[in-house]
Amino acid sequence: MIAVACDHGGFELKQEILKYLNEKEIPYIDFGCDSTQAVDYPVYARKVVHAILDGKCDKGVLICGTGIGISITANRYRGIRAALCSDCFSAEATRQHNDANILAMGGRVVGPGLAVKILDTFLNTPFSEGERHKNRIRLIDEPEE
Repeated sequence: MIAVACDHGGFELKQEILKYLNEKEIPYIDFGCDSTQAVDYPVYARKVVHAILDGKCDKGVLICGTGIGISITANRYRGIRAALCSDCFSAEATRQHNDANILAMGGRVVGPGLAVKILDTFLNTPFSEGERHKNRIRLIDEPEE
């Protein structure tokens, strides 16, 4: 199950993402927003984060104007590894090396055709399970003392 959310800057791209998920029959939950009317992206980032942390969803997609603010918000939670991707190589590498569980994109940065390819890469690339990568994830999740 994929959790999907956006702010007003990502609304149009989210519609393309939902169309792709429907075509591929990939189950998802749409956590909003539902228009181009201005909203606060942290509200929507938190909905996706909680869906993942609660086990309701396996992965998430977050979209705001640039993808920056919404990914920063998501990454404030332990266990969340949100990766801002604007290309397929980054989407593949972040799944293989970081076991990223949220893909963030910028609705004003990435066009719909490329966004769908990035999402497809993100969803279909497994984590490498390499020990050095597992160790790095542990280091990310450990609180600094």
